[in-house]
Amino acid sequence: MSEEYKKKSFWKRPEGKTGMFFLIALLVGGGILATTFLNALIAFVSSTVGLVVTLLVLGAIIFTAIDPKARGLVSYMYKSVMRWITGMFIQIDPIGILKNYVDDLKDNLKKMNRQVTQLRGQMHKLKEMIINNKKEIDNNLSLASEARDNNNNAVMVLKSRKAGRLKESTMRLEDLYKKMEVLYRVLGKMYENSEIMKEDIEDQVEVKEQERKAILASNSAMKSAMNIISGNKDKKEMFDRALEAVADDVSQKVGEMEQFMEVSQNFMQSLDLQNGIFEEEGLKMLEKWENDGMSILLGDDKAKLLVQANNDEDILDLGAPISKAKPELADNRKNQYDNFFE
Repeated sequence: MSEEYKKKSFWKRPEGKTGMFFLIALLVGGGILATTFLNALIAFVSSTVGLVVTLLVLGAIIFTAIDPKARGLVSYMYKSVMRWITGMFIQIDPIGILKNYVDDLKDNLKKMNRQVTQLRGQMHKLKEMIINNKKEIDNNLSLASEARDNNNNAVMVLKSRKAGRLKESTMRLEDLYKKMEVLYRVLGKMYENSEIMKEDIEDQVEVKEQERKAILASNSAMKSAMNIISGNKDKKEMFDRALEAVADDVSQKVGEMEQFMEVSQNFMQSLDLQNGIFEEEGLKMLEKWENDGMSILLGDDKAKLLVQANNDEDILDLGAPISKAKPELADNRKNQYDNFFE
Protein backbone atom coordinates (compact mmCIF):
# COMPACT_ATOMS: atom_id res chain seq x y z
CA MET A 1 0.00 0.00 0.00
CA SER A 2 1.13 3.56 -0.65
CA GLU A 3 3.17 4.82 2.31
CA GLU A 4 1.84 8.30 1.71
CA TYR A 5 -1.71 7.08 2.08
CA LYS A 6 -0.94 5.09 5.22
CA LYS A 7 -0.07 8.38 6.87
CA LYS A 8 -3.36 9.95 5.82
CA SER A 9 -5.21 10.24 9.09
CA PHE A 10 -8.91 9.91 9.76
CA TRP A 11 -9.18 13.68 10.18
CA LYS A 12 -8.00 14.34 6.63
CA ARG A 13 -10.74 12.21 5.11
CA PRO A 14 -14.33 13.35 4.44
CA GLU A 15 -15.64 11.50 7.50
CA GLY A 16 -12.87 13.13 9.53
CA LYS A 17 -14.15 16.58 8.60
CA THR A 18 -17.60 15.49 9.76
CA GLY A 19 -16.04 14.17 12.96
CA MET A 20 -14.23 17.45 13.53
CA PHE A 21 -17.46 19.39 13.02
CA PHE A 22 -19.33 17.23 15.54
CA LEU A 23 -16.44 17.37 18.01
CA ILE A 24 -16.35 21.16 17.88
CA ALA A 25 -20.14 21.28 18.10
CA LEU A 26 -20.06 19.04 21.19
CA LEU A 27 -17.40 21.16 22.87
CA VAL A 28 -19.15 24.43 22.07
CA GLY A 29 -22.56 23.02 22.97
CA GLY A 30 -21.21 21.54 26.20
CA GLY A 31 -19.60 24.85 27.10
CA ILE A 32 -22.83 26.76 26.48
CA LEU A 33 -24.87 24.27 28.51
CA ALA A 34 -22.35 24.30 31.34
CA THR A 35 -22.42 28.10 31.44
CA THR A 36 -26.20 28.27 31.24
CA PHE A 37 -26.83 25.69 33.94
CA LEU A 38 -23.74 26.39 36.04
CA ASN A 39 -25.64 26.89 39.31
CA ALA A 40 -27.66 23.71 38.78
CA LEU A 41 -24.48 21.75 38.04
CA ILE A 42 -22.78 23.05 41.17
CA ALA A 43 -25.81 22.06 43.22
CA PHE A 44 -25.86 18.59 41.61
CA VAL A 45 -22.15 17.98 42.24
CA SER A 46 -22.57 19.13 45.85
CA SER A 47 -25.04 16.31 46.51
CA THR A 48 -23.87 12.79 47.36
CA VAL A 49 -25.43 11.24 44.26
CA GLY A 50 -24.06 14.00 42.07
CA LEU A 51 -20.58 13.58 43.50
CA VAL A 52 -20.66 9.82 42.87
CA VAL A 53 -21.89 10.31 39.29
CA THR A 54 -19.24 12.98 38.66
CA LEU A 55 -16.47 10.74 39.99
CA LEU A 56 -17.70 7.84 37.86
CA VAL A 57 -17.75 10.01 34.74
CA LEU A 58 -14.28 11.39 35.47
CA GLY A 59 -13.03 7.89 36.18
CA ALA A 60 -14.41 6.64 32.87
CA ILE A 61 -12.80 9.55 31.01
CA ILE A 62 -9.43 9.03 32.70
CA PHE A 63 -9.56 5.27 32.13
CA THR A 64 -10.37 5.77 28.45
CA ALA A 65 -7.54 8.28 28.12
CA ILE A 66 -4.87 6.05 29.66
CA ASP A 67 -6.01 2.60 28.49
CA PRO A 68 -5.07 1.94 24.83
CA LYS A 69 -7.77 -0.68 24.29
CA ALA A 70 -10.56 1.47 25.71
CA ARG A 71 -9.28 4.46 23.78
CA GLY A 72 -9.18 2.40 20.59
CA LEU A 73 -12.73 1.13 21.12
CA VAL A 74 -14.13 4.63 21.69
CA SER A 75 -12.21 5.90 18.70
CA TYR A 76 -13.53 3.06 16.54
CA MET A 77 -17.12 3.70 17.61
CA TYR A 78 -16.80 7.44 16.99
CA LYS A 79 -15.23 6.93 13.56
CA SER A 80 -17.89 4.39 12.61
CA VAL A 81 -20.69 6.81 13.50
CA MET A 82 -19.00 9.63 11.57
CA ARG A 83 -18.57 7.40 8.52
CA TRP A 84 -22.23 6.45 8.68
CA ILE A 85 -23.32 10.10 8.92
CA THR A 86 -20.96 11.21 6.13
CA GLY A 87 -22.06 8.33 3.92
CA MET A 88 -25.63 9.65 3.97
CA PHE A 89 -24.54 12.80 2.11
CA ILE A 90 -21.50 11.94 -0.01
CA GLN A 91 -19.96 8.87 -1.60
CA ILE A 92 -17.26 7.50 0.69
CA ASP A 93 -17.56 3.83 -0.23
CA PRO A 94 -14.20 3.16 -1.94
CA ILE A 95 -15.73 0.74 -4.45
CA GLY A 96 -18.35 3.32 -5.40
CA ILE A 97 -15.68 6.00 -5.72
CA LEU A 98 -13.62 3.80 -8.04
CA LYS A 99 -16.67 3.11 -10.19
CA ASN A 100 -17.20 6.86 -10.50
CA TYR A 101 -13.58 7.27 -11.59
CA VAL A 102 -14.05 4.62 -14.26
CA ASP A 103 -16.97 6.64 -15.64
CA ASP A 104 -14.85 9.80 -15.52
CA LEU A 105 -12.02 8.04 -17.34
CA LYS A 106 -14.36 6.84 -20.08
CA ASP A 107 -15.63 10.40 -20.62
CA ASN A 108 -12.10 11.83 -20.55
CA LEU A 109 -10.84 9.25 -23.03
CA LYS A 110 -13.56 10.25 -25.49
CA LYS A 111 -12.67 13.93 -25.07
CA MET A 112 -8.97 13.18 -25.39
CA ASN A 113 -9.55 11.21 -28.57
CA ARG A 114 -11.38 14.21 -30.05
CA GLN A 115 -8.53 16.50 -29.00
CA VAL A 116 -5.96 14.24 -30.64
CA THR A 117 -7.97 14.16 -33.87
CA GLN A 118 -8.32 17.94 -33.86
CA LEU A 119 -4.63 18.41 -33.07
CA ARG A 120 -3.60 16.02 -35.84
CA GLY A 121 -5.62 18.05 -38.34
CA GLN A 122 -4.01 21.30 -37.20
CA MET A 123 -0.55 19.77 -37.40
CA HIS A 124 -1.19 18.65 -40.98
CA LYS A 125 -2.19 22.22 -41.86
CA LEU A 126 0.84 23.67 -40.13
CA LYS A 127 3.18 21.19 -41.82
CA GLU A 128 1.73 22.16 -45.18
CA MET A 129 2.24 25.85 -44.38
CA ILE A 130 5.88 25.20 -43.47
CA ILE A 131 6.48 23.24 -46.69
CA ASN A 132 4.83 25.97 -48.78
CA ASN A 133 6.87 28.64 -47.00
CA LYS A 134 10.09 26.79 -47.76
CA LYS A 135 9.10 26.51 -51.41
CA GLU A 136 8.38 30.24 -51.44
CA ILE A 137 11.74 30.96 -49.81
CA ASP A 138 13.57 28.93 -52.45
CA ASN A 139 11.54 30.58 -55.19
CA ASN A 140 12.24 34.11 -53.91
CA LEU A 141 15.94 33.37 -53.43
CA SER A 142 16.05 32.03 -56.98
CA LEU A 143 14.36 35.18 -58.29
CA ALA A 144 16.72 37.34 -56.22
CA SER A 145 19.71 35.49 -57.68
CA GLU A 146 18.34 35.89 -61.18
CA ALA A 147 17.73 39.62 -60.58
CA ARG A 148 21.29 40.02 -59.30
CA ASP A 149 22.65 38.39 -62.43
CA ASN A 150 20.58 40.84 -64.48
CA ASN A 151 21.75 43.80 -62.34
CA ASN A 152 18.17 44.41 -61.24
CA ASN A 153 18.95 45.56 -57.69
CA ALA A 154 15.41 46.64 -56.83
CA VAL A 155 13.94 43.21 -57.55
CA MET A 156 16.90 41.50 -55.87
CA VAL A 157 16.39 43.48 -52.64
CA LEU A 158 12.62 42.94 -52.73
CA LYS A 159 12.86 39.18 -53.21
CA SER A 160 15.70 38.80 -50.68
CA ARG A 161 13.74 40.64 -48.01
CA LYS A 162 10.64 38.59 -48.74
CA ALA A 163 12.69 35.41 -48.43
CA GLY A 164 14.08 36.69 -45.11
CA ARG A 165 10.61 37.43 -43.74
CA LEU A 166 9.37 34.03 -44.85
CA LYS A 167 12.36 32.38 -43.20
CA GLU A 168 11.62 34.10 -39.88
CA SER A 169 7.97 33.12 -40.17
CA THR A 170 8.91 29.53 -40.97
CA MET A 171 11.20 29.33 -37.95
CA ARG A 172 8.34 30.47 -35.70
CA LEU A 173 6.00 27.97 -37.31
CA GLU A 174 8.55 25.18 -36.86
CA ASP A 175 8.88 26.07 -33.18
CA LEU A 176 5.11 25.99 -32.92
CA TYR A 177 5.04 22.62 -34.67
CA LYS A 178 7.48 21.23 -32.10
CA LYS A 179 5.17 22.39 -29.31
CA MET A 180 2.23 20.78 -31.05
CA GLU A 181 4.30 17.62 -31.41
CA VAL A 182 4.87 17.63 -27.65
CA LEU A 183 1.12 17.94 -27.18
CA TYR A 184 0.42 15.15 -29.62
CA ARG A 185 2.94 12.73 -28.15
CA VAL A 186 1.85 13.44 -24.57
CA LEU A 187 -1.85 13.17 -25.34
CA GLY A 188 -1.21 9.89 -27.13
CA LYS A 189 0.77 8.46 -24.22
CA MET A 190 -1.74 9.72 -21.67
CA TYR A 191 -4.49 8.10 -23.70
CA GLU A 192 -2.61 4.80 -23.73
CA ASN A 193 -1.80 4.92 -19.99
CA SER A 194 -5.34 5.95 -19.11
CA GLU A 195 -6.76 3.05 -21.12
CA ILE A 196 -4.55 0.67 -19.14
CA MET A 197 -5.47 2.38 -15.87
CA LYS A 198 -9.18 2.09 -16.70
CA GLU A 199 -8.77 -1.63 -17.34
CA ASP A 200 -6.82 -2.09 -14.12
CA ILE A 201 -9.45 -0.26 -12.07
CA GLU A 202 -12.28 -2.22 -13.66
CA ASP A 203 -10.45 -5.46 -12.88
CA GLN A 204 -9.82 -4.37 -9.30
CA VAL A 205 -13.42 -3.28 -8.78
CA GLU A 206 -14.75 -6.57 -10.13
CA VAL A 207 -12.50 -8.66 -7.89
CA LYS A 208 -12.34 -6.48 -4.78
CA GLU A 209 -16.08 -5.85 -4.68
CA GLN A 210 -16.63 -9.57 -4.16
CA GLU A 211 -13.81 -9.77 -1.62
CA ARG A 212 -15.23 -6.82 0.29
CA LYS A 213 -18.68 -8.40 0.39
CA ALA A 214 -17.13 -11.56 1.82
CA ILE A 215 -15.24 -9.56 4.44
CA LEU A 216 -18.37 -7.62 5.39
CA ALA A 217 -20.34 -10.85 5.68
CA SER A 218 -17.79 -12.40 8.03
CA ASN A 219 -16.79 -9.25 9.86
CA SER A 220 -19.59 -7.87 12.00
CA ALA A 221 -19.38 -4.58 13.86
CA MET A 222 -19.03 -6.49 17.13
CA LYS A 223 -16.17 -8.57 15.75
CA SER A 224 -14.43 -5.44 14.52
CA ALA A 225 -14.81 -3.87 17.95
CA MET A 226 -13.39 -6.98 19.62
CA ASN A 227 -10.42 -6.88 17.25
CA ILE A 228 -9.79 -3.29 18.28
CA ILE A 229 -10.01 -4.19 21.98
CA SER A 230 -7.61 -7.11 21.56
CA GLY A 231 -5.18 -4.92 19.66
CA ASN A 232 -5.60 -6.74 16.34
CA LYS A 233 -6.00 -4.90 13.07
CA ASP A 234 -9.52 -4.77 11.72
CA LYS A 235 -9.50 -6.63 8.40
CA LYS A 236 -12.30 -4.56 6.90
CA GLU A 237 -10.62 -1.30 7.83
CA MET A 238 -7.30 -2.41 6.36
CA PHE A 239 -9.02 -3.57 3.17
CA ASP A 240 -10.92 -0.29 2.85
CA ARG A 241 -7.75 1.68 3.44
CA ALA A 242 -6.10 -0.18 0.57
CA LEU A 243 -9.09 0.60 -1.66
CA GLU A 244 -8.96 4.23 -0.56
CA ALA A 245 -5.26 4.30 -1.43
CA VAL A 246 -6.14 3.09 -4.93
CA ALA A 247 -8.86 5.74 -5.19
CA ASP A 248 -6.43 8.40 -4.00
CA ASP A 249 -3.86 7.38 -6.61
CA VAL A 250 -6.48 7.32 -9.37
CA SER A 251 -7.77 10.71 -8.24
CA GLN A 252 -4.33 12.27 -8.70
CA LYS A 253 -3.86 10.68 -12.12
CA VAL A 254 -7.31 11.66 -13.36
CA GLY A 255 -6.68 15.17 -12.04
CA GLU A 256 -3.42 15.41 -13.98
CA MET A 257 -5.12 14.01 -17.06
CA GLU A 258 -7.87 16.63 -16.91
CA GLN A 259 -5.37 19.40 -16.21
CA PHE A 260 -3.32 18.54 -19.28
CA MET A 261 -6.45 18.27 -21.39
CA GLU A 262 -7.29 21.81 -20.28
CA VAL A 263 -3.77 22.96 -21.22
CA SER A 264 -4.18 21.27 -24.59
CA GLN A 265 -7.60 22.80 -25.17
CA ASN A 266 -6.41 26.30 -24.27
CA PHE A 267 -3.39 25.88 -26.53
CA MET A 268 -5.55 24.78 -29.45
CA GLN A 269 -7.97 27.65 -28.93
CA SER A 270 -5.09 30.13 -29.02
CA LEU A 271 -4.11 29.04 -32.53
CA ASP A 272 -5.22 30.80 -35.69
CA LEU A 273 -3.36 28.99 -38.43
CA GLN A 274 -5.53 30.56 -41.10
CA ASN A 275 -3.85 33.88 -40.36
CA GLY A 276 -0.62 32.34 -39.13
CA ILE A 277 -0.92 33.71 -35.59
CA PHE A 278 -1.12 32.25 -32.10
CA GLU A 279 -1.35 33.65 -28.58
CA GLU A 280 1.63 33.45 -26.26
CA GLU A 281 -0.57 32.45 -23.31
CA GLY A 282 -1.24 29.02 -24.77
CA LEU A 283 2.48 28.43 -25.29
CA LYS A 284 3.29 29.58 -21.76
CA MET A 285 0.82 27.10 -20.26
CA LEU A 286 2.38 24.27 -22.23
CA GLU A 287 5.91 25.34 -21.31
CA LYS A 288 4.90 25.51 -17.66
CA TRP A 289 3.66 21.93 -17.84
CA GLU A 290 6.92 20.85 -19.50
CA ASN A 291 8.94 22.42 -16.67
CA ASP A 292 6.72 21.26 -13.81
CA GLY A 293 8.76 18.13 -13.22
CA MET A 294 7.54 14.58 -12.67
CA SER A 295 4.24 13.39 -14.06
CA ILE A 296 2.16 11.00 -11.95
CA LEU A 297 0.36 9.56 -14.95
CA LEU A 298 3.30 9.42 -17.38
CA GLY A 299 6.14 8.72 -14.95
CA ASP A 300 9.54 8.55 -16.66
CA ASP A 301 7.84 8.68 -20.06
CA LYS A 302 7.35 12.44 -19.73
CA ALA A 303 11.06 13.19 -20.10
CA LYS A 304 11.37 10.66 -22.93
CA LEU A 305 8.46 12.22 -24.83
CA LEU A 306 9.95 15.71 -24.52
CA VAL A 307 13.29 14.44 -25.84
CA GLN A 308 11.57 12.67 -28.75
CA ALA A 309 9.58 15.78 -29.66
CA ASN A 310 12.76 17.87 -29.82
CA ASN A 311 14.77 15.28 -31.73
CA ASP A 312 14.76 16.12 -35.44
CA GLU A 313 15.72 12.55 -36.29
CA ASP A 314 12.70 11.11 -34.48
CA ILE A 315 10.01 11.78 -37.07
CA LEU A 316 6.45 11.73 -35.81
CA ASP A 317 4.08 9.71 -37.98
CA LEU A 318 0.82 11.64 -37.98
CA GLY A 319 -0.79 8.91 -40.05
CA ALA A 320 -0.35 6.31 -37.33
CA PRO A 321 -3.45 5.64 -35.19
CA ILE A 322 -3.40 6.74 -31.57
CA SER A 323 -1.98 4.05 -29.30
CA LYS A 324 -4.58 2.08 -27.41
CA ALA A 325 -4.19 -0.43 -24.63
CA LYS A 326 -4.70 -3.93 -25.94
CA PRO A 327 -6.99 -6.00 -23.67
CA GLU A 328 -5.35 -9.22 -24.81
CA LEU A 329 -2.10 -8.08 -23.19
CA ALA A 330 -3.75 -7.67 -19.79
CA ASP A 331 -3.09 -11.29 -18.80
CA ASN A 332 0.63 -10.92 -19.47
CA ARG A 333 1.25 -8.07 -17.07
CA LYS A 334 0.65 -7.32 -13.43
CA ASN A 335 -2.19 -5.03 -12.45
CA GLN A 336 -0.61 -1.77 -11.29
CA TYR A 337 -2.80 -1.75 -8.15
CA ASP A 338 -2.14 -5.30 -6.94
CA ASN A 339 0.67 -4.15 -4.65
CA PHE A 340 -1.75 -1.88 -2.76
CA PHE A 341 -3.26 -5.01 -1.19
CA GLU A 342 -0.01 -6.74 -0.29
